[in-house]
Amino acid sequence: MFGFTALELARIQFGFTISFHIIFPAITIGLASYLAVLEGLWLWRKDEVYRALYFFWSKIFAVNFAMGVVSGLVMAYQFGTNWSYFSTFAGSITGPLLAYEVMTAFFLEAGFLGVMLFGWNKVGPGLHFFATIMVAMGTLMSTFWILASNSWMQTPQGFEIINGRVVPVDWLKVIFNPSFPYRLAHMTVAAYLAVALFVGASGAWHLLKGRDTPPMRTMLSMAMWMVLIVTPVQIAIGDQHGLVDLEYQPAKIAAVEGHWENKPGESVPLILFGVPDMSAEMTHYTVEIPHLGSLLLTHSWSGQIPGLKDFPPQDRPNSTIVFWTFRIMAGLGFLMLLLGFWSCWARWRKRLYQSKFFLRFTVLMGPTGLIAILAGWLTTEIGRQPWVVYGVMRTRDAVSNHSALALSTTLLVFIVMYCAVFGTGISYILKLVAKGPQEGEAYEHVPERGQSRRPARPLSAAPDDIDPAIG
Repeated sequence: MFGFTALELARIQFGFTISFHIIFPAITIGLASYLAVLEGLWLWRKDEVYRALYFFWSKIFAVNFAMGVVSGLVMAYQFGTNWSYFSTFAGSITGPLLAYEVMTAFFLEAGFLGVMLFGWNKVGPGLHFFATIMVAMGTLMSTFWILASNSWMQTPQGFEIINGRVVPVDWLKVIFNPSFPYRLAHMTVAAYLAVALFVGASGAWHLLKGRDTPPMRTMLSMAMWMVLIVTPVQIAIGDQHGLVDLEYQPAKIAAVEGHWENKPGESVPLILFGVPDMSAEMTHYTVEIPHLGSLLLTHSWSGQIPGLKDFPPQDRPNSTIVFWTFRIMAGLGFLMLLLGFWSCWARWRKRLYQSKFFLRFTVLMGPTGLIAILAGWLTTEIGRQPWVVYGVMRTRDAVSNHSALALSTTLLVFIVMYCAVFGTGISYILKLVAKGPQEGEAYEHVPERGQSRRPARPLSAAPDDIDPAIG
């Protein structure tokens, strides 16, 4: 297909499927904790607004959870079909870590999900709240194990290579590898931030449509507090994450910065814009700030970092791609910071729910959390190349012996199926968001004892009369 090799097609296929998959768990992580907060506030304050919001967002959570499970199953199969040599070489570490995720996190989520979605008025409020917290904890535990596995591939330790295969010798070192704490914190906060932006955009959209109700105001207000508080925390975590990458994956940082070589006595500038050229070994058309690269990466005015020319050409990641994916992620992060401060100012001026410019900007920022996650993931994974296990196994040695024709065919099948299945699911979620929480919705799902119950399945939530213009 288009002159790609089998290795390139296998990488594109994995990148395509995981790009779909990573969105759903991120929303699930953030929404699960959001639901726990809403139910806790309802139990504490007895304010029906929180319960209405809980019912509304639990429908979206359920649909999103299902799509996350389905897309995740495909990822597991791909390790065996397209990356069999990687599975054979490193399966003794990645296999158990993924199994721990299923045995702990997924079982916890699945065990309490039914109580959470269908247990209202069937179990006591305390037990139902406990179920919601368990589901939220399950999503965080899932994040723990998945990030442990991925981080080990980035900064491997605690193993020996015996008979051509990785053998774990210290599981604590395997799990708590150097980059793991920073990746876990970065991804978890990114999920919370992405959901806050999504929820805030939903509230802002309804307010712009004239639906100025307490649930819409509560959605926007809670989301903006989250954006205001969490965005600076995320930027600080990202800074520390970058310092760890500089220590353990200096080629990745050099590629991200478009930095090729050091000159004696000169500091490293921060290149804001530029066009890295892997063939010419330079970055064209740079717009840079002197000394700032040294200050951010070495915390000194004249410190230096390794340049890409310090590494053999075959060991360099693609700077052209990661240079821009990183800037998309970082640029969106600063726009989120702007949104947080703007919301604080608008709240102080008592214009949070009336300022159309602010509400429109909030709507535009709705998908940026997920876009930033995708851009950050591309920076992380492409920046690790040409290694699948950094410094231990090259990606070209991990791919199965499939033909380019076979991989092209399966890639086309994945594209068609994913667009059909997940496109339908995403469209349905957007319809639910367009409908919004309805007045008295909580009572529709919590009938009195002895009364007939309406279906509580998520797919029964969308009305037939949704305006096609917003669907």
